[in-house]
Amino acid sequence: MKILVTGGAGFIGSAVVRLAVARGHRVVNLDALTYAACLSNVASVADSPLYAFEQADIRDRAALDRVFGTHQPDIVMHLAAESHVDRSIDGPADFIETNITGTFNMLEAARTYWIAHGRPEGFRFHHISTDEVFGSLPADPAMLFTETTPYDPRSPYSASKASSDHLVRAWGETYGLPVVLSNCSNNYGPYHFPEKLIPVVILNALAGEALPIYGDGSNIRDWLYVEDHADALLLVAQQGQTGRSYNIGGENERTNLQLVQTICAILDRLHPRETGNYGDLITFVTDRPGHDARYAIDPSRIRSELGWSPSVTVEEGLERTVRWYLENEDWWRPLLARAGVGQRLGTTEKATS
Repeated sequence: MKILVTGGAGFIGSAVVRLAVARGHRVVNLDALTYAACLSNVASVADSPLYAFEQADIRDRAALDRVFGTHQPDIVMHLAAESHVDRSIDGPADFIETNITGTFNMLEAARTYWIAHGRPEGFRFHHISTDEVFGSLPADPAMLFTETTPYDPRSPYSASKASSDHLVRAWGETYGLPVVLSNCSNNYGPYHFPEKLIPVVILNALAGEALPIYGDGSNIRDWLYVEDHADALLLVAQQGQTGRSYNIGGENERTNLQLVQTICAILDRLHPRETGNYGDLITFVTDRPGHDARYAIDPSRIRSELGWSPSVTVEEGLERTVRWYLENEDWWRPLLARAGVGQRLGTTEKATS
């Protein structure tokens, strides 16, 4: 089986690439290598005869046609996207162009290829999305996002992903393209680009800098270890029912404050400060505009239909993640110089005026 993975040099995409190659699949990694991409994420498989890399932008239709024609994939796993909410507040245009227009180009390139090859029954277009398209949940733990939850995006990022989800469903209904979708909760783990909450907290703590928490830290997220997610994605791509969507969650709800306190406790044990505890560095900062209160996924469908459930608790996953960052400074240190990393985004006068 040959799998075309878009965004395969990113955080989640690279986990998919590594796992797919480890399982014996041929993988084509298509990535534009924008600011959050790192080829070092896939260095462990770069020399494998099962792996190929194509530097291409999903906004470039001609490049996509060339890649499809050259590699002739059996499955497309479309992960390439602009994904940082704060960046979407400051600069929404990139999110519209990549997440909406780029997905349109991918669908059209896939459809053209699929038709030209006689509409093979085994072909799949798997679109990977986010739970943020569903909006915000109240605190009631009985209320969860399901596959039928109405869309209610509240940021430029989530609106662009909601738009791409609708395009994928439309191409399935209108043109018969064999599509499958998945919406995931917040991912974390090794190779997480250092602008998201968990790596920010780990790296700021190691530097003795403030650990910023938006608002009062009460926002709740459902945390999914990235390697669990990669396992679920490959399962959905191969066995998910065409035209169906699957919610993938870690069943690990925590407030942001609880999450940061857990990271601090792990660091206190694994890498103690000379004086004081890491929790002393926690600092509450101005909340982001339109910050959703709670995300939580009901993964009943993927559990009952495909037999998948998360294998890593948030405490286990956070310890693995902290250990990985402690042992891989040569990976994260150069990334701190990339544009926007280490800066507070999403509250500029441009964004809020």
